[in-house]
Amino acid sequence: MRKCRLCKKALPKVSESNIYQKAGFCACECLAQHSRDKVIGQLRREQIASDKQARAEHREAKIRIKTRSQWVKEAQVAFNSYIRARDEGRACISCGNHTEQKRGGTTDAGHYRSTGSSPECRFLEENCHAQCVKCNRYLSGSAVDYRIGLIAKIGLKAVEELEGPHEARHYTIDDLKAIKAKYKEKLKALQSERAAA
Repeated sequence: MRKCRLCKKALPKVSESNIYQKAGFCACECLAQHSRDKVIGQLRREQIASDKQARAEHREAKIRIKTRSQWVKEAQVAFNSYIRARDEGRACISCGNHTEQKRGGTTDAGHYRSTGSSPECRFLEENCHAQCVKCNRYLSGSAVDYRIGLIAKIGLKAVEELEGPHEARHYTIDDLKAIKAKYKEKLKALQSERAAA
């Protein structure tokens, strides 16, 4: 026994004169309701697709209008996140105190040569290490103690090279995008490596 496609009532034997029965509906009302539902569904799907495209265009527009300084900040956030993850569980390079590792918490990614005075060293991994908030923010990086800790960690020769002259870097937006992507990928790889261990 065939059933109506909408209300699921049993259909009588198909009559040659009833077009809606040939289409699989018990009454003209069911056929009309099915057609309305189909049209409404199609309109909804079109609206969802349109909204999705509008959101994608908005995201692309936001990316296009970003300034160089915004890209620097985003690259710096990715770099600092990697440094904090890399040095997780290690003591502050300046004072030696163990601090809890959490973003915006008690551990910073402290630069030995500051990003203001030496922007060319901003993204050098050997120039940046886990540092407690007190040393990094309130003691201006605690440079003397940082140097002592840095010598113990990477050696005097590497520290002297770090303190020496460096070629000026003028990062383009493409450079900054690449740096951001690189450190996001390195952080992801480090996290998955630790999760597997």
